[in-house]
Amino acid sequence: MKAKHLLLLLVFVTNLSVSQTYVPQYGNIVNQVSQTNITTSLTEFEALGVKRRGTVALENTYNWLRNKYLSFGYLPGQLQEDTFTNAGYTCKNLIITKVGTVYPNTYVIVCGHYDSITGTGTNDNGSGVATILEVARLLQNIPTEYSIKFINFSGEEDGLLGSQHYVNTIVNGTTPKMDIKLVFNIDEVGGVAGMTNNSITCERDTGNPSTNNAASTTITNQLIACVGLYSPLTGVLSYAYASDYMPFEDNNEVITGFFETNESTHPHSTSDLLVNMDPIYNFNVAKAATGAVLHFAVASTTLGANSFDNELEMSFFPNPTKEILNINFGKLTNQKSTIKIIDVNGKLVYSSIVENPSIIEKINVSKFSKGLYLVNVTSGNKEVTKKIVMD
Repeated sequence: MKAKHLLLLLVFVTNLSVSQTYVPQYGNIVNQVSQTNITTSLTEFEALGVKRRGTVALENTYNWLRNKYLSFGYLPGQLQEDTFTNAGYTCKNLIITKVGTVYPNTYVIVCGHYDSITGTGTNDNGSGVATILEVARLLQNIPTEYSIKFINFSGEEDGLLGSQHYVNTIVNGTTPKMDIKLVFNIDEVGGVAGMTNNSITCERDTGNPSTNNAASTTITNQLIACVGLYSPLTGVLSYAYASDYMPFEDNNEVITGFFETNESTHPHSTSDLLVNMDPIYNFNVAKAATGAVLHFAVASTTLGANSFDNELEMSFFPNPTKEILNINFGKLTNQKSTIKIIDVNGKLVYSSIVENPSIIEKINVSKFSKGLYLVNVTSGNKEVTKKIVMD
């Protein structure tokens, strides 16, 4: 991670929550952030060793991350491995996709690197990893209008290689190009032991291309507001540079980020250890980050009876629809399923068996008459039926 000279540009911002209000349902989720989980993740991350390219420690950390997400309830089909070469070694980015209920093809990216150099990198960037894991845990079964990608990058310490590879091959390699609402990068947020760590630096885009700068400032002001609404910390406005959001910024995406305000002197050394951090601060950062992601992804405050099944984490969208009905299979992903559509008169108008459903299956309903339909999905003894309006 970068070394930041905060005196170059550092503005305390207050009263930015005027246009944003506290959402009690979001607050209830934020209050479930666990200090035990944060400290445990930091301890386990540190024990994995120096996570340099080509090391067993780096591969073990990748597998540790995979197992964490699976333990939260994410399905193997939601996890994607993105490999690239770094100085002759194979390195891996880990991407977890949570599908949105209204804008499934527009993404809020929450990211941070997990590689380290010289030391174990417990602050740089085990602190960001611990934060992202806690956000992902709490949002796993919360419906959000926008899709979320939680990304753990490798190769950051060698020049942002993992994030640059992801932008080049996946963001720009998608047809049409991936639609990104914003990128929220979390890097080095562990605080300094023995100091009063009561603020978090919120980073906005001030570089080129400048066409995304105004949107970045707007998003970062929203981030600062979320800090004040959902944590005891104060948001500090500064500038973004030298971390994994930069390849996205160069790609004209909207970026923001978190970085500790009291900057530790230990990163990139063997003393970058938990003993030199403030895990309570890391816990408060996780609260702020959770509130922000709930806000950015527009988390539901109620479970819509006609669109989302909480038990199986399935969703049907858009609703109403007129051309394509998307079915997010949730926990039924990769499980043989039968899809039936029944009209208001009880007539079966569509039936299909899907042997190995992807996360999202699409059904062309453009020839259906307007009106109310029941969409029924069964797999073994599991069954979901939802009302869908064909418009």
